[in-house]
Amino acid sequence: MSTKEQYWKYSLITIIIGLGIILFLQITPFLGGLLGALTIYILVRRQMIHLTDKRKMKRSVAATLITTEAILFFLVPLALAVWLLVSKLQDINLDPQSIIAPIESAANIIKEKTGYDVLGKDTTSFIISALPAIGQFVMGSISSFAVNLFVLVFVLYFMLIGGQRMEKYISEILPFSEANTEHVVHDIKMIVHSNAVGIPLLAIIQGGVAMIGYWFFDVPDILLTGFLTCLATVIPMVGTALVWFPIAVYMALSGDLFNGIGLAIFGTLIISQLDNLIRFILQKKMADIHPLITIFGVVIGLSLFGFMGVIFGPLLLSLFFLFVDMFKREYLDGKKLD
Repeated sequence: MSTKEQYWKYSLITIIIGLGIILFLQITPFLGGLLGALTIYILVRRQMIHLTDKRKMKRSVAATLITTEAILFFLVPLALAVWLLVSKLQDINLDPQSIIAPIESAANIIKEKTGYDVLGKDTTSFIISALPAIGQFVMGSISSFAVNLFVLVFVLYFMLIGGQRMEKYISEILPFSEANTEHVVHDIKMIVHSNAVGIPLLAIIQGGVAMIGYWFFDVPDILLTGFLTCLATVIPMVGTALVWFPIAVYMALSGDLFNGIGLAIFGTLIISQLDNLIRFILQKKMADIHPLITIFGVVIGLSLFGFMGVIFGPLLLSLFFLFVDMFKREYLDGKKLD
C-alpha cells in the first residue's frame, strides 16, 4: 500500500470515527427508542421472514402489520402503566402532604417505641420541598419516554423493511471471522430473548401475586403498590422487598400487627421465592446467564441506557467477556472459536 493510499485509508477512518462520535452524542437522548426498536426487531424478525419468504407478502405490508402488532402488544400496555404512574404523580404534586403523612406517622410510632426521632423537622421540610422537583423530573422523563416511543416505532418499521439485507451488511463490517460473527449474533439473540421476555414476565407475575397479598392484608392503594412492586423486580438482590417490607413494618408499627406480620411472611415465602423460582425456570428455558452478569449488568445498564439497560446491561457485560474469550482463543491460545 502506497503512502497516499495509507493517507486516504487512515484519514477516512479518522473522519468516520469523528462523525460517529458527534452523531452518537446527538442521538443519545433517543438511545432508549433505538435500543427498544432493536429489541423488538430481534423478537419479531422470524415473523417478518415468514410473512415475506413463505407468504410472499410485500415487505411494506408485512412491516406495517408487525409494527402494529408491536404497538398493540408491547407499547400500549407500557403506555397504560406509565399513565397510571402519571396520574399518581399528579396527586402527589397537588397534595404532597398525602405522602408525608404516612412517613410522619411511622416516625412518630418509632419514636414512641424506641425514643429515637428518625425524622426531624428539617428532614420533613426537605422532603416536602423535594417532592415537586422529583415529580417534575419524572414528568420530564415521561415526555422523553413518549418521544422515544415514536422513535422506536419509526426505526422498527425501517429495520423490518431492511431486514436480512441490513443484517448481512452489518455482519460484513464486523471485525470478526465468520464463526465468531455467528457466535456473537447467537449470544445477542439469546440474551435479548431471555431478558426482553423474562424480565417483563417476571415483573407481571410478581406484581400480580403481590397485589393478591396486598388485597388480602388490607394494604392501601393496591394499584400503585402493585405497580411499584413490578418496577422493583429489576433491582438486583433486594427486588420486591423494597416495596412490601416497608409496608409490612409500617402496618405492624401502626397497630395492625396481624396484617403487618402476615404481609411480611407472605412477602418472604411467596413473593421473593417466586422470583428465584421463575428466574431458574427462565434460565433453563431461554438463556443460562450467570447471576453475577445479570446483577452487575442491570446496575451498569440502568445508569447507561435507562430502563432499556435492564436488557442491554447484561448483554453488554456478556459481550465483553465473549470478546475477551475470543481474543484469548484467537491470539493467545492460537485456537479458532468452534
